Amino acid sequence: MPIVAQSTETTDWVSRFADEVIEESERRAPGKPVVVASGLSPSGPIHLGNLREVMTPHLVADEIRRRGREVRHLISWDDYDRYRKVPKGIAGVDEEAWAEHIGKPLTSVPAPKGSPYPNWAEHFKAAMVEALAQLGVEFDGISQTAQYTSGVYREQILHAMRHRGDIDAILAQYRTKKAPKKQQQKAVDEAELEAEEGSGAAAEDDGSSGSAGYFPYKPYCGGCEKDLTTVTSYDDDTTELAYTCAACGFAETVRLSEFDRGKLVWKVDWPMRWAYEGVIFEPSGVDHSSPGSSFQVGGQIVPIFGGEQPIGPMYAFVGISGMAKMSSSRGGVPTPSDALKIMEPQLLRWLYARRRPNQSFKIAFDQEIQRLYDEWDKLAAKVADGSALPADVAAYTRAVGTAAGELPKTSRPLPYRTLASVADITAGHGDQALRILSELDPEQPLASLDEARPRYDKAEAWINTYVLADQRTIVREQPDAELLKSLDEASRQSVRLLLDGLADHWSLDGLTHLVYGVPKVQAGFSADATPKELPPEIKTAQRTFFALLYHLLVGRDTGPRLPTLLLAVGQERVRTLLGE
Repeated sequence: MPIVAQSTETTDWVSRFADEVIEESERRAPGKPVVVASGLSPSGPIHLGNLREVMTPHLVADEIRRRGREVRHLISWDDYDRYRKVPKGIAGVDEEAWAEHIGKPLTSVPAPKGSPYPNWAEHFKAAMVEALAQLGVEFDGISQTAQYTSGVYREQILHAMRHRGDIDAILAQYRTKKAPKKQQQKAVDEAELEAEEGSGAAAEDDGSSGSAGYFPYKPYCGGCEKDLTTVTSYDDDTTELAYTCAACGFAETVRLSEFDRGKLVWKVDWPMRWAYEGVIFEPSGVDHSSPGSSFQVGGQIVPIFGGEQPIGPMYAFVGISGMAKMSSSRGGVPTPSDALKIMEPQLLRWLYARRRPNQSFKIAFDQEIQRLYDEWDKLAAKVADGSALPADVAAYTRAVGTAAGELPKTSRPLPYRTLASVADITAGHGDQALRILSELDPEQPLASLDEARPRYDKAEAWINTYVLADQRTIVREQPDAELLKSLDEASRQSVRLLLDGLADHWSLDGLTHLVYGVPKVQAGFSADATPKELPPEIKTAQRTFFALLYHLLVGRDTGPRLPTLLLAVGQERVRTLLGE
């Protein structure tokens, strides 16, 4: 069943943009479907920063659908962009060999060796399409290779060539403007980011300038397929265009009204598409939003094509825990597919839904993922009992499903950190994992691991992929006789208190109460005493007790949460390792 927004008073950023987009759509194109857009360049792995380019309009489009309005979310695959550089660290790619293809359209570059896809663009597009399906993102994909090579934009190209003087005058404002040295460096940095992050955008992509003047169109060479070409002449009446290639020396004269092997340069191509598709809403990264960059210049060029600039919020960078801001030109940058291996789609959607587009945030691939899941589960509980704030309810609702219905979910969503600990300790033994998980709540034992899936599988993948080998948990085979022999009387007593209470407290909640309660009892307090009733030194005693248990069980100062570890080790083995 469709999910309906739970409060008409919701004031989250998605609702506010939806209001604005609907109003603007009625002004520009009354009675027609609302059009929102994203642009992605499959020039390499499409990373989690690029995902914001999709999730921002997706969430707005989905809110509009929830209100019963027809909306199209276009994703333009910029697969006709030039191949700029060989991304580092791509399996099946020899950097030197693939560098030979720089300058060709992405769809003319071979896919990495071993790929089932016909070309470079399709190879990297496929992983993103699969991830978007898991995330519940509904979209209309448009291949720019197909659009250009089939002549869809032919009239727009001819129109741009007729108005090349107007376009050149707009671009010239930014080419000739002198800025302080600091601003010039900032512009260089942003241009580099545009080249790496955006839809193939780069500051130098203003057009072809030679002795014949300025042209906003670049042919791909008929000899080598590269775009290292210069237009040497053009006749507006006959559309006869001559060009030469600096790469291979090839030259030819074509009739542009019949020629489909080239494209408008980026800063003209983007506004042309806004007008052609009637785009009302399209966000842009900070790299596209500075003065003189693609989005700002596009706003001045789009009227030439009879259109208006979309409502375009700037979105901030997305980072990874422990890493600097992402760039797809660097190897090893996590993609949506990587994230979905270790977290459920709902959590990933929530990370994008809860922050305004201009707020940066990080996605955790380290221990922080456990805290994020704790936060998510607490929010789910608050939504269920009606205590969550309206904006938090809105973000949660957008995360768990779309206007079409709820996303598939884990039927028994046990704590992620518990599942990770169990997966760590059991090292792939499903029967052992089920035994431990079924003992977490003896009154409602888990009957099958499938009840804990897919969350259990995500936690297991995280342990196996992102937790270093020296951080994995290995339970002792034999008791540490020397350590047991060296214990003082207080330590012996603490271990005895734990062993005496094991049988009566053998559940996750019971063992939690037990391990925190032992130091309280030793100090003369009740095991049920709250922190407010206890002196500060009790916390120190608890930490000392926990460290002792970790040393006796796994030979380290720390490890998985002790209640989970005890359940995982099993009561009989715990008694053996603790010297009973």
